[in-house]
Amino acid sequence: MFSFPGIQPREHVDMIYISMETAIALASVLGNVLVVLVVCVNRALRDTTFCFIVSLAVADIAVGALVIPLAIVISLGLKTQFYTCLFLACLLLIITQGSILSLMAIAIDRYLRVKIPIKYSIIVTQNRAWVAVFLCWLLSALTGLVPMLGWHNEHTHGNLSTISDDIIVCTFTTVMRMDYMVYFNFFGWVVVPLTIMIALYAEIFRVIRKQLNMRAEATCDTSKYLHKELKLAKSLALVVLLFALCWLPLHVMNCILFFCPECGMPKSAMYVGIFMSHVNSALNPLVYAFRIQRFRATLVQIARRCMLCKHKETSPCPNQPSPPPLSDKSPVHP
Repeated sequence: MFSFPGIQPREHVDMIYISMETAIALASVLGNVLVVLVVCVNRALRDTTFCFIVSLAVADIAVGALVIPLAIVISLGLKTQFYTCLFLACLLLIITQGSILSLMAIAIDRYLRVKIPIKYSIIVTQNRAWVAVFLCWLLSALTGLVPMLGWHNEHTHGNLSTISDDIIVCTFTTVMRMDYMVYFNFFGWVVVPLTIMIALYAEIFRVIRKQLNMRAEATCDTSKYLHKELKLAKSLALVVLLFALCWLPLHVMNCILFFCPECGMPKSAMYVGIFMSHVNSALNPLVYAFRIQRFRATLVQIARRCMLCKHKETSPCPNQPSPPPLSDKSPVHP
């Protein structure tokens, strides 16, 4: 996502970086397209939580289809107009911010589900969930486009004038100010949402365990419901943990460059930070597949249908027997 000046595109480390980024881009797009397909195929998965999961998957698809290719092109020394480069940098921030706010929406949704289980279905409807998704992306666009309003590097470079058609070598740090990245983007729109999510999941786990302890003599169905909620909450909390582990190193390096400009940062370290931030987009589908049983079951049925089509080459696929259609009666165990 971030690129630094002085990089020679044909260096060995650059070629390794580009090759690995290409593999991650393909994995991100394919994996998250499957996430969206699974939710579309299985009506039992079309609840409010999976609305936000689809939003997160769309952001991860955008990382693979837009962010990583742009990062590769920028690392090769793309020459363009200043404001074109700035807009591309803002686009990367919008997509990242969309992921963070989708994760926070998921955390809020699960919190309401365990905190007000009786009123939950009345308050959190499908339409309201999609409105929340729209608001997440609207807020992401507003915060990501702030540099376009003037918080950028154009007037700090001696070789740039105020004329917008100046041609520059497009790198992230050429157009983006580090005080914006550190104070506004990192502290304001990464640290704060992550702190809120940690607090919400901590409260979710506390409430569920308290209910399990209080309902030791409750019905079997109640106990199963609480255990399912606990397992799903753990899976979604794991998605948040992976996001933090993948993104924090890059933001920490930005802080080091901002607060200690003379310290410097090895190019290989920056590449590792960039790569880790992109890897996160390919990890989420793996978490859903291995941790959420109803998602995995639907994925297996889709795979079986594809295999059935391949094995029946002499006649059209629709005329062949296929697994039963997925409906609301599909298994709902997380």
